[in-house]
Amino acid sequence: MLTQPIRDKKQATALAIYFKDKGQYRNFTLVIMGIYTALRISDLLSLKWNDVYDFQNNRVRDVLHLSEKKTGKSTSIALNKEVFTTLNQFFMHIHAVPHEAIFKSQKTGKAIGRTQAYRIIRNASDVLSFQHRVSCHSLRKTLGYHAWNNGVSPAVIMDIYNHSSLAVTKRYLGVTQDDKDKVYLELNMTNC
Repeated sequence: MLTQPIRDKKQATALAIYFKDKGQYRNFTLVIMGIYTALRISDLLSLKWNDVYDFQNNRVRDVLHLSEKKTGKSTSIALNKEVFTTLNQFFMHIHAVPHEAIFKSQKTGKAIGRTQAYRIIRNASDVLSFQHRVSCHSLRKTLGYHAWNNGVSPAVIMDIYNHSSLAVTKRYLGVTQDDKDKVYLELNMTNC
């Protein structure tokens, strides 16, 4: 079964709040950035503080610039208010240095690995009794799914993900029969 996006906004919120309420700001930030940047987990885990924080001006950057590991393509991601606030809160709770991993292990001092990130997300989704298992890749897919549901052009979503075709993006977003039925049942164009 393909990894699914988090379709229910309440579940996305519950996942983030789960970590925030436990004071686990690293994991809270991982969820928020995973959802709002749509980055692959390998790109998220490779981020250093100087990628998102301007130490010279003592503030979170407005835009994240990076080269994607898988594709080698350069991308720029505007950091929305949610990400900006989350990074600020996390920064205030730790003593970050510019070239230090944002998502570092307390044991090794290096970035956590993909397996550890997967366990973190998966265990929380199990505790929260989500109907569908949630993984790191679910976070990446969530932005596109909700953007699509809010009327964002499929071409823009395709570009965000660097997909080669709309068919790939459709499959990626997990468009289901329920999603299609919703269009048929809720769209009102004639007001008769």
